[in-house]
Amino acid sequence: AALEFGFGFPYLFDETQGVAQAYQAACTPDFFLYDRDRALFYRGQFDDSRPNNGQEVTGSDLRRALDALLAGDPPPSEQSASIGCNIKWKAGQEPDYFSA
Repeated sequence: AALEFGFGFPYLFDETQGVAQAYQAACTPDFFLYDRDRALFYRGQFDDSRPNNGQEVTGSDLRRALDALLAGDPPPSEQSASIGCNIKWKAGQEPDYFSA
């Protein structure tokens, strides 16, 4: 799909929703950042911007986590949950952690 649409970056199309379930994703977007040992370092929002809230899109929360990881610092103590559209689960695919 990435080549078909001309994306110059890796793109995952999770047709079976198995990846979303493995990461326990709840909404889109939901950001996961792992360290070199594949331990979860950050899970949270991109920034404080929301449609029509007047906040500029900066990526500040994710950037702060990336900077900390690259500097060898501990993860941000405050990690705000992503807010977005709930994942639309296919019939029979709703994970145990999901509550409608």
